[in-house]
Parts: sequence; structure tokens; C-alpha cells
Amino acid sequence: MRKTESHGPLIAVFGATGYTGRFVLKELLRRGLRPIAVARNPTALAAADFGKSDFECRKATLDNAESLDEAFRGSRAVINCAGPFIDTAEPIVGAALRAGIHYLDVAAEQLSIANTLDRFDEPARKAGVAVIPSMAYFGGLGDLLATAAMGDWDRSDSIDVMVGFDRWHPTPGTRNTVARNSIGNLCVTNGQLAEVSSPPLQRRWKFAEPVGHQEVIELPFAEVLLIARHLKTSELHTYLTQVALNEVLNPATPGPKAVDAMGRSGQNFSLEVVVTRGDERRRATVRGRDGYAVSAPLVCEATERLLKGEYRCLGAHPPGVIFDAKGVLATLGDEYAVEFSANNHVDESPTRK
Repeated sequence: MRKTESHGPLIAVFGATGYTGRFVLKELLRRGLRPIAVARNPTALAAADFGKSDFECRKATLDNAESLDEAFRGSRAVINCAGPFIDTAEPIVGAALRAGIHYLDVAAEQLSIANTLDRFDEPARKAGVAVIPSMAYFGGLGDLLATAAMGDWDRSDSIDVMVGFDRWHPTPGTRNTVARNSIGNLCVTNGQLAEVSSPPLQRRWKFAEPVGHQEVIELPFAEVLLIARHLKTSELHTYLTQVALNEVLNPATPGPKAVDAMGRSGQNFSLEVVVTRGDERRRATVRGRDGYAVSAPLVCEATERLLKGEYRCLGAHPPGVIFDAKGVLATLGDEYAVEFSANNHVDESPTRK
């Protein structure tokens, strides 16, 4: 067991030994917060190399409520980094509510997000805490971009979320989520949630460099469930670069390997949200390296804002409801470029292939 000499608030990180969990631990420490590394596997926890960082490690399992309560004891919030979230979210939210602390996760699964928002809004409000699913690259980041792009519009004709990767080396957690088949299959069409059409829409899209021109295919992602909760639009669709889809479905694709001092992989991303109303068009873009890594500053910024009381409401809501979207995006700093623009350019229309 490690103990820290820092005097900042304690934040529990469930799934701390995973790829994203390690980035979250580092980011909490950078901000002067005290992480508690929580994991289900005591062997993995004991063997984990967290570098020179000094903090407490605790074991907890999903089927043992007492172990979760003990693991989160003394903390002000819990960040769940362990998927598949269709399995982990409910017991961990339950433990957070029993402890009266905020809950955040990095889920990319529509099913988990819907369950979390539907089941825990009233209990979270009664407990005086926030429950925020998908405060991550997939989901929350797109929701914040869409919220910022909408701005003063009360509704839009369409929102397209374009998820651009030049490659995708998946973590074991991503592979487990795909195998669990819990991602979901919903988009918004004619103002209503509906299943994505078959065959899926395809188009060619010009992302910011270095991702560049890419073939993209419609895939249902977490953004749909978040954006549809609070932004009015007739059409809402999410797309992924075909090269990324091919890699994540290929069992031979290796996992992410660090290539820089921050521990990020060489994967480049450009996440773009395009909102249209009539002949008006607004675009919000964020680009950088390693889609897993960018989840750390996002979820840690959200956690810090909750602790400081910098939020609009409590309960279970999408990030764009609870926080000032542009304010959160502005904190990503020089490592991740955020841009906003407005124009009337029309990209190639989607087709079925």
C-alpha cells in the first residue's frame, strides 16, 4: 500500500492499472489531487509500475459492495476507467451514491450511458452529487464540441460527429467492449432515436492534418446518447474512419505503445462536429495525439470543477448540460488544438456502399 504526502482531495480511480487509468492517475497528480488506485485484480495492482508516484492502492470487486465502499472511503469522487461499462457502471455508481460522492466514467457504450442517465438522475440529485457518464474522447468530448458549436441556436437541422484516426491500436479494454457487444446501434433521424441503417452510410471526409482525407463509415457511438438528451436536431450521425475500424477489428493489430514523454501512442486523431441550420454551418474541431490519453485531462478537469462547485446542475446528465462547454474545452491547452469556425461549405453527401 502506497501513501501520499499530498494534501489535496482524494479521488478514487477504478481500473487504475489499465491504459486510460494510468493517464488519469498522472493527470490527477499533476493537478495536486490525491488518487486512490483501485483495481479488481490484486496481482495486477501489486505488479503495477506507477513510477515514482506515491499514493494509496486498494482492491475492490464488483460483486462485493463492502469492498467498493472501503475502496472509495475518504474520497470526494470516483472516476471509473474499467470497461465494459455495461458491467462496471451500475455497481460503482451505487457505491458512489452510498458514499455521497461524484461519479464520472469514460464509457463509450450507448447501452451503459442510457442505463446510467435513466436510472441514476433522481438518486444522484437526492444525494447532492453529479453522475457523468462518458467524460472521455468518445462521448463527452463530442458532446462538448456540439454544445459549443450550437451556441445560441435552439435547434439544428443536423449534427455530424466525425471521428478521425490515422490508425487505431486498441487497448484490451476496447477489445473486451467490442466482444461484449454493448456499444449500441442508435442514431437520430427525423428527430427520433432510431437504429443505424443497413448498409451504413459512407462518405469521404477531409480531416485536419495529419489525419487528412479519409473514407468514413457511420457507426453508432456514445455521442448520440449524450447529444440527443439536450440538443434539438433532426439528424444526428456519428462516423469513424474506415482505416481505424479495420484495425480495431483485426485481432493482429497491436496495442498502443508510448512514443513521447507523456506516454502517448503515435495514433493521431481529429474529432470534428459539424452543426447545420438551413444554409448556416458551424464546425468545432479538436485534434491531437492518442484518443485514450485525451480522456485524462477531460475527466480530471470535470472532477476538479465538481469539487470547486463550478457546475450548472447536479444529477445524472451529459457533460454539456453540467459544464460550460467552451470553458472545459479551453483547458485542453497546447497539447490538443481546439478550433471553431462557421461557413457554408458542403462536404460530399453520404452514400450507401
